Amino acid sequence: MRNYIIKRLLLIPVTLFGILLINFAIIQLAPGGPVEYMLAQYKGMNTSATGNINSGMPNLNEQKYQGAKGVPDDLVKELEKQFGFDKPVHERFIKMLKDYICFDFGKSYYKDKTVLELIKERLPVSISLGLWSTLIIYLIAIPLGIKKARKDGEEFDVVSSFIIFIGSAIPVFLFAVLLIVLFAGGTYFQIFPLKGLTSDGWETFSFWHKIGDYFWHLALPTICIVIGGIASLTMLTKNSFMDELSKQYVLTARAKGLSEHRILYHHVFRNAMMIIIAGLPGLLMKILFTGSLLIEIIFSLNGMGLLGYEAIMTRDYPVVFGTLYIFALLGLILKLISDLTYSLVDPRVNFEKI
Repeated sequence: MRNYIIKRLLLIPVTLFGILLINFAIIQLAPGGPVEYMLAQYKGMNTSATGNINSGMPNLNEQKYQGAKGVPDDLVKELEKQFGFDKPVHERFIKMLKDYICFDFGKSYYKDKTVLELIKERLPVSISLGLWSTLIIYLIAIPLGIKKARKDGEEFDVVSSFIIFIGSAIPVFLFAVLLIVLFAGGTYFQIFPLKGLTSDGWETFSFWHKIGDYFWHLALPTICIVIGGIASLTMLTKNSFMDELSKQYVLTARAKGLSEHRILYHHVFRNAMMIIIAGLPGLLMKILFTGSLLIEIIFSLNGMGLLGYEAIMTRDYPVVFGTLYIFALLGLILKLISDLTYSLVDPRVNFEKI
């Protein structure tokens, strides 16, 4: 197992290089960019100045940037130098790789902070939403899926399936708005806060008051994510256990007189949980960085998903690539942890042969 871990750790830098290379190439080919964005801002804020400039024949800058028409050449060159676009593409990519090895992601184009400072500010929000939501989803979905497998076709299975699919069919943002209207001062009750992860003056609270305030703010966003994510894991658990219950070793165990509880939790559980454990990194990454984007917007939570979205919309490339690097690194580490857990659940799994 040690050799496998070493191989996977050595593959992480290679994988990160490939991810950065592909995305860097895509960014170069994509229309728009920070220079275009700033030119649009310039022309929008100073229309009188740009309107008096003689456009004449299109120059090189106008051919390169659609928004450069009617803008002084010196300003365009200054913007290119500011954003580093005055250097060749390969030099920019090599410099980015050297900086990223030291976790130096540079400074945001539009925020007066480094990318690391922005990530440190936003990461606790995403981790809070991701970890608690994933924990609750697993605590509910796995026992529920096991019970549905044991009572397949019975009234409990049918009713629970109906409720689960109704809950999963409601869009997350619509359910979030409904909770706000009902419980966050929208129309009826004002039980839960609507903004942020903590209240004002949180630093002065006592220890238990801090914990209570933290979970008070997390309640509604977490419920929204759990409702949206519980259906697939419940059905995956049920189908996995149903598949194991139909196998020969279960029939043999029943013929020997073993109790259903012992068969289920000492024999079936280990085999059925393998596919569920394998899906844990993907679920956690989805909740951490993509699945919580709408929730972060609706509940005014400044997390990593919202940070990445804002960076893409404004072409803030240091933040785009910095968050991409962190996402990819965390994903690779979580996948390795998943494989290790996989082998602990079933010692028959031997990754040394891979």
